[in-house]
Amino acid sequence: MTQAIAPRARTLVLLFLAAVAALLVGAGPAAAHAALTGSDPAQGTVVDTAPTQVSLTFSEKVATTDGSLRVLDPKGKRVDTAKPANVSGTTYAVQLHAGLPDGTYTVTYQVVSEDSHPVSGAYTFSIGAPSRTSVPVSGQEVGGGIVGGLYGFGRYLSYAGYIVLVGGAAFVLACWPRGTSVRAVQRLVVSGWLALTAATLSLLLLRGSYTGSGKVADIFDLDLLGDVLQTKTGAALVSRLLLLAAAALFIAVLFGAYDKRDDEEKRDLTFGLAIGGAVVAAGLAASWAMAEHASTGLQPGIAMPVDVLHLFAVATWLGGLATLLVALYRAPADQPVEASAVRRFSTVAFGSVVTLVATGTYQSWRQLGSWSAFTDTRYGQLLLVKIGLVALLVGVASISRRWTGRLAGTGAPGSRATVAAGVGAAGVGAGVGGGGGKDPGTGTGAGTGTKQDAGKQGAARAGAGRGSGEEPGDAATGAVGTERAAQLARQRAAEDTARRKRLRDADPHRFGLRRSVLAEAGVAVVLLAVTTALTSTEPGRTEQDAKAATAASSSSSSGTGSSSGALTLDMPFDAGGTNGKGVVSVDLDPARAGGNEMHVYVTRPNGRAFDVPEVKVALTLESKSIGPLPVAPDHITTGHWSASGVQIPMAGEWKIAVTVRTSDIDQVTVSKNAQIG
Repeated sequence: MTQAIAPRARTLVLLFLAAVAALLVGAGPAAAHAALTGSDPAQGTVVDTAPTQVSLTFSEKVATTDGSLRVLDPKGKRVDTAKPANVSGTTYAVQLHAGLPDGTYTVTYQVVSEDSHPVSGAYTFSIGAPSRTSVPVSGQEVGGGIVGGLYGFGRYLSYAGYIVLVGGAAFVLACWPRGTSVRAVQRLVVSGWLALTAATLSLLLLRGSYTGSGKVADIFDLDLLGDVLQTKTGAALVSRLLLLAAAALFIAVLFGAYDKRDDEEKRDLTFGLAIGGAVVAAGLAASWAMAEHASTGLQPGIAMPVDVLHLFAVATWLGGLATLLVALYRAPADQPVEASAVRRFSTVAFGSVVTLVATGTYQSWRQLGSWSAFTDTRYGQLLLVKIGLVALLVGVASISRRWTGRLAGTGAPGSRATVAAGVGAAGVGAGVGGGGGKDPGTGTGAGTGTKQDAGKQGAARAGAGRGSGEEPGDAATGAVGTERAAQLARQRAAEDTARRKRLRDADPHRFGLRRSVLAEAGVAVVLLAVTTALTSTEPGRTEQDAKAATAASSSSSSGTGSSSGALTLDMPFDAGGTNGKGVVSVDLDPARAGGNEMHVYVTRPNGRAFDVPEVKVALTLESKSIGPLPVAPDHITTGHWSASGVQIPMAGEWKIAVTVRTSDIDQVTVSKNAQIG
């Protein structure tokens, strides 16, 4: 039966690897986590006079370098000072040279989001009137190509290595202490450590090129590596390597000193090893939490511990599942995994699933923010796939649980007592059918005895031969007889082991458990691929905010391009806190010198009216050093403020700044330039 299963197992593995590859390819470079939510000048805007700077607003803080923000004239020549600065919150600006001629200018940006992912893009605006430009706007994304593919594979391999390492060690300590002496289990856990170490080193080398040029030649650039080590992601990868050194010591103790102790001593050491291993495992998980999704956005102080717990539960469940699969297929016939160990793992896996549901629910709320994000964003769609795979995995696990109950039943062929009895029966069978002599009685005696008995019987037969006509001093004949007896003993031992294995594999309960666990492992491989894709996909909450900001920018650009008539400016804001995000809209009518009517609307990201404690407006004409002119609008109704008779002294490009206070301590000021009059 095992020989029939092996080809099917290989086929399943190949299919799952193909699915993994497809998912990794699908997680392309567009999956960045900081989105451009605003710009000044806005995309496609035609301004009358050359601006003094270009500013970009992102959905979260980003890391910039001297070349992160570039402004190119129609001929492709840089017209910026090459020194971007953080002017406020998540807004970054670069100063422009004076006296820029009319024409179409291209703004390109390449930054790294706070959760470690590269973000790039480009757009155009015009001074005076649009013109031809030689600068291509397409092809601005980073994180793709060969380097991006290698980086994505490294991320998957690091997660897989962590799961196998932590889950395998947890399975042995908590469920099957006897498994420390099984070579296949030792190799599995060590391979997890090697995979995680190799993947971490690769990510450290690839990081500079991945977030920068994307060139293969830059992978071994030591200057780039030095820059990476100074970033949050670089620090996380280095800390992971240091923790892997501690993990190596843990593995050496687990499969060395711990394995050599008897059962009583193992029970005394298990608690200490479990505490040390849990600390190392939590530290490794924290190396992801401190640099990725959990470290930014809402409630990072809660999200990071929850992320650590989530990853640890995944490793305990899926890594333990992989170890159980190896034990069922590769454990020696005289060291089968006991039904009690499988039953204990079933309990551990149930606890892990409960933890995953609780932590996953919180993570989903934090990253999505609304029910519509499940279907309207790529993150939500992938999350639905993940939820479906988890449900499928739990369903298959319930089947495995039933097989476990049958395996542990009284007198079940797979129980430990029955296996021992079967082994004894196999030994007797080997003896009965294994006699090589001409006398049937001799064969039976050799089979029921031990290897030493077989040797003695061989020696006796040799002596009998000498007594029946051979020379008494013929030592060569005696040596041949002894060698023949040893060969027979080895042959019978091999036959005995083979019979034990056939007896074990013939157990229908153990065979059923093998198949269900193999199916679980297959679903787990695909689940891990989807999870990896999720970690490199823009959260649904951020994606929806970016879409709202893009729509707002489009409406505002139509307002800034007009010389008179009503003007509408939409500005996303984030004051921090649990209710700090929203969009503030300023309507100015007729938007020209003299008296104007102003209306201010504050809405949540989903478009609903948002009543904040205070809204203030200030107008500044920087070219004439006029202002800021304060405006204190009156509160009309929920999310609506109004002011009449707002005086604009003269026409020009005015900066309209709005301060929104969302709580007693949280407030933010956002601004945009608009041509008035």
